[in-house]
Amino acid sequence: MNLNELRRRSREELDRVFEAGSKPSFDRWVGFEFRGFNPPMFARILGFQKFKKGFFLKEQAGKKAPFGYNIPVRQSRPEDPWVCKPSDDHPKRFGFYLVRDGSEAGEKSPKADSLFLDYGSGGNPAADVTKFIRDFVVQVEPKNADLYLGQARIAIGPAWLFTNYFILERDRPAPSFTG
Repeated sequence: MNLNELRRRSREELDRVFEAGSKPSFDRWVGFEFRGFNPPMFARILGFQKFKKGFFLKEQAGKKAPFGYNIPVRQSRPEDPWVCKPSDDHPKRFGFYLVRDGSEAGEKSPKADSLFLDYGSGGNPAADVTKFIRDFVVQVEPKNADLYLGQARIAIGPAWLFTNYFILERDRPAPSFTG
């Protein structure tokens, strides 16, 4: 299976894929960028159907902590390359998040056996709306450590509301970044 096959699945099919998925190994993400795709039409209309995510280790409280970021890309057909904005060599990084175990979200986690991308703990500026995002990611197939399915949620007060699924597929080693 790959990103293009997964993006064509219905919401019900994605529900089953997510439930059957397993917790990814963050160690396999460090130093890489992943092509991302938001299947819903609203993401296409609003201009963020295609995106990238990158992962790195950052010094926090005297130890290395797992973090990640988003990169905007030029919007084009899903079959076209993912091209970073403003450029592949100097991508804009925003929407930072701390990567945690899915079980750390407690009862708000849709799946404890996942990784939790916690934008609320990513050190984003106060005016940055990404700080309300809470993502949960699973590995789609046991033998494919390059394809992942995420469930995006938005934190509104104490509620974390489902917004959509997104797909991640390993793209390239990340240009040097330490946060």
